[in-house]
Amino acid sequence: MAEPRMVLRLARRLALCRYAGSPRPLAFASPRRSLAISQPRASDALFVHRDTPYNNASIPFELLPDNLKKAKEIMSRFPPQYKKAAVIPILELSQRQNRGWTSISVMNYVANLLEMPPMRVYEVASFYTMFNREPVGQYFIQACTTTPCMLGGCGSTVVVDAIKKHLGIELGETTKDSKFTLIEVECLGACSNAPMVQINDDFYEDLNPETIVKVLDELAAGRKPAPGPQSGRRSSEPAHGLTTLTEKPYGPGEHCVQEFR
Repeated sequence: MAEPRMVLRLARRLALCRYAGSPRPLAFASPRRSLAISQPRASDALFVHRDTPYNNASIPFELLPDNLKKAKEIMSRFPPQYKKAAVIPILELSQRQNRGWTSISVMNYVANLLEMPPMRVYEVASFYTMFNREPVGQYFIQACTTTPCMLGGCGSTVVVDAIKKHLGIELGETTKDSKFTLIEVECLGACSNAPMVQINDDFYEDLNPETIVKVLDELAAGRKPAPGPQSGRRSSEPAHGLTTLTEKPYGPGEHCVQEFR
């Protein structure tokens, strides 16, 4: 019975279409929907290792005695059967010793130290962006370009453009003297002092084209500029002075009635 009913419904629909003057039946009147796809982008720089003269397993690496002592202290925080849980902090410690980047030799050494399959270490190093898989400069500049930095102050776009122009490099590149590397990153958590960049371990905030160039010149000369806001602020206080809490706060019980003092 289901088939005759379907035929009857189609016949009625066709009749209605013809009565309304439609050249096509309503059953086929809906427009076709196109399939939208994004362009695939492959990247062997992030996940796939290729031996190079500066990055191959034959290049020796081992932690210096002081760093090895720190690594063993980190490992002691975990039960012996779970010492592989220390892979992230020990990779970070090894990266610092290896001039800021994690080579295949570094990963193999960490795998051997923690007695875990090298592939497990490769997975960690290729997943977290804190591990640099390629060499970086002496000063590693991470420029935040997310919404608060893009809108705050003069905006991160002009700050990044000033860095690129002053150093003569693009995002993801290193200067010829290997002093500076510039990359673009997501939020670094200093939104109230936007725009900002992180250089090695220091935050430089409240930037504009002039102040970031001054910071870069100081670093290039071998001097370390004071981190933090470059606008004269001490931290995140209002740039034009306090608008609240302008009077001395009263102490405990100051406005209580006598019997409660």
